[in-house]
Amino acid sequence: MARRSSSSSSPGAWRYLNPAYYLKRPTRLALLFFVFVAATFAFWDRQSLVREYESEISRLDDEINRLHDQLRKAGVHLDEHPISDKISREKLVEIDPINSERREKVKEAMVHAWSSYVKYAWGMDELQPQSRNGVNSFGGLGATLVDSLDTLYIMGLKDEFQKARDWVAESLSFDKDYDASVFETTIRVVGGLLSAYDLSGDKVFLEKAKDITDRLLPAWDTPSGIPYNRINLAHGRAHNPGWTNGDSILADSGTEQLEFIALSQRTGDPKYQQKAENVIRQLQKIYPNDGLLPIYINPHSGTASYSTITFGAMGDSFYEYLLKVWIQGNKTEHVKHYREMWETSMEGLISLTKKTTPSNYSYICEKNGGSLSDKMDELACFAPGMLALGASGYGTEKAEQIMNLAKELGRTCYNFYQTTPTKLAGENYFFRTGQDMSVGTSWNILRPETVESLMYLWRLTGNKTYQDWGWDIFQAFEKNSRVESGYVGLRDVNTGEKDNMMQSFFLAETLKYLYLLFSPPSVISFNEWVFNTEAHPLRIVPLNDNSKAHSVDIATPAVRPFGRKQGKQE
Repeated sequence: MARRSSSSSSPGAWRYLNPAYYLKRPTRLALLFFVFVAATFAFWDRQSLVREYESEISRLDDEINRLHDQLRKAGVHLDEHPISDKISREKLVEIDPINSERREKVKEAMVHAWSSYVKYAWGMDELQPQSRNGVNSFGGLGATLVDSLDTLYIMGLKDEFQKARDWVAESLSFDKDYDASVFETTIRVVGGLLSAYDLSGDKVFLEKAKDITDRLLPAWDTPSGIPYNRINLAHGRAHNPGWTNGDSILADSGTEQLEFIALSQRTGDPKYQQKAENVIRQLQKIYPNDGLLPIYINPHSGTASYSTITFGAMGDSFYEYLLKVWIQGNKTEHVKHYREMWETSMEGLISLTKKTTPSNYSYICEKNGGSLSDKMDELACFAPGMLALGASGYGTEKAEQIMNLAKELGRTCYNFYQTTPTKLAGENYFFRTGQDMSVGTSWNILRPETVESLMYLWRLTGNKTYQDWGWDIFQAFEKNSRVESGYVGLRDVNTGEKDNMMQSFFLAETLKYLYLLFSPPSVISFNEWVFNTEAHPLRIVPLNDNSKAHSVDIATPAVRPFGRKQGKQE
């Protein structure tokens, strides 16, 4: 009886959902239409107001940062740096609950990775999660700790940041009888310390950055100014690894410009910038018409040796830094030659680009002599983000061409992940007619390049598809790489077999870029910051800043070498 009674009363309750009801009553149909239109306008008006609010917040943040810098130069130090205020306010402009939830998941992943490092490898270079011990892959410089400083700060993990800061102040020493990679030490340690200084204003980071860079400088004492790629930190003896036959590596030699220019700006000492700029001057002398340099350079003659041309390992970050030094230098005449060199190289990149069948994936070939090799490293997946970042410097038609290429390559890199059983990318891929792509070297060591490009593409196009792709990749890391004591790479992306290494760049880059992918663009804004090749944001010094620390004329590009995120499979 009760069920029947309820059923009999339903027509009165549900008739307003029946379209026939309104067709018989045109007045009410008109009223319903009016309400729908009014609600739609109200929604879009709110969206417009939110966008205007975000813009105003960003403008005010810029002004606060400028005033804070002036106070700091005058000797007045505030308890909190303005960037922390910006980060704490992000929820005021965050209107997408999905992004908010995703960002918190990434933050929780960082907490898991960091707490595992603290528990099992504190103060050492990297954590081996499976065996729960630390290893000194970089001579005992606390690589993971220094690499993680800015990630902790940006994510608002204040207690963790303070503990790491205290270790840097009390325990970090560079007086080690160890032959360090100039490149790896620069991008991870110098870059990490400078970024921590720019974010927090704590001078202990600047002092440490100066200490380690002074130890690296003798590597540039060569007849050509092209640096040796290894140096003993205690004794200053520099040399190149034996397997290069005495040559220096392009990326290793051309990826110090951002860091060294920043250090000269912040200390007022021009020697760092001068060393880095001498490299670019030498490379300008031998710069080819297509802007594509081989990966080996002779440090004595300054000439290129016959070797591979690639946007992957040992070549990649050289091209990246050409663009980013131009941005760091406020895109002025002083750094115009960097932009010109970069644009020349991008024409070279276009000449290396092919498409697969049947899926029409764009990819960047490697070049050996006069022939192209249909191979692309995952490391080269930084290129979509670089292209997107540089597109706005062109005229309208060319900018659209470059941005479209960035999107096409971004799609390819995403599918490096999607075409394997684990949904994690291999180290490199080969392309064959009618077969699209196939995995070559099949390990995955938690690399960041693809999510890096997705972050740039999302910010610069507003297309949320890139956020969804990034989320897919993050979930694959969670499923396949997360273990009880941290995160590990895979020996084989086809079988899912795990290795025993949590690379420091997973905390420095992969998780940071994922966090920023789901954050408002005002968090580490492209208008105020430029990322080094290890994802360490360096503040862009405003043109109207005439202080001693920023009086050095900027003019330098850079590269990334065989170490960068090359990592090591364990």
